[in-house]
Amino acid sequence: MAKINKRILLQRAENEFLRGEYASALRNYSLILKDYPMLDEAKVGAYLSDLGIEREEEAQALFDYYQIIKSQKENAAQIIDNIITSLEDTKLKVHELLNDSIEEEVEYGEGIRYSDFLELVKQRGSFKKAFEDIMFSTKVVITSKDEFIDFVSRLSNEGFDEMALNYLDASANLFGNDQDILSLYHTIKGAKQ
Repeated sequence: MAKINKRILLQRAENEFLRGEYASALRNYSLILKDYPMLDEAKVGAYLSDLGIEREEEAQALFDYYQIIKSQKENAAQIIDNIITSLEDTKLKVHELLNDSIEEEVEYGEGIRYSDFLELVKQRGSFKKAFEDIMFSTKVVITSKDEFIDFVSRLSNEGFDEMALNYLDASANLFGNDQDILSLYHTIKGAKQ
């Protein structure tokens, strides 16, 4: 029996994935894996298609991230697999944190409070690890200027300068000409250049 043309089937599966047709994409990635079981692109596509069936936004975000890193890192497929595993672990931890805080009712679908996120940082031992675990799945609910400044500063300190600047740009109308925010913006922008 002849092997299928992996390039054509990969393109078809990717197009289906991008259109949100996750079940079809999963079938095509599975067909590829049948003949090419070690093909990282098909493995990642299958993982993300399966994830997309239940959590579309996360799957699409991870797919975009994979497209960026696959040409830069040899272990891109392993990175995506680790992120998916971390997402599952983090969702359980976040759910536990939210259930423990009955005083303030924050729906899980809406995100987690910044104080709960900082607890997650303590558990993970690193802001960067905790943030990478939730960045595609959970919103961090920030309720004060001090929390915002702390969050954006930590993003920048951990190498997420572009993301920190995006948060600052997106919040410009909230804080107006607040000198603390403007100072933070100039600090991050200057460090990036």
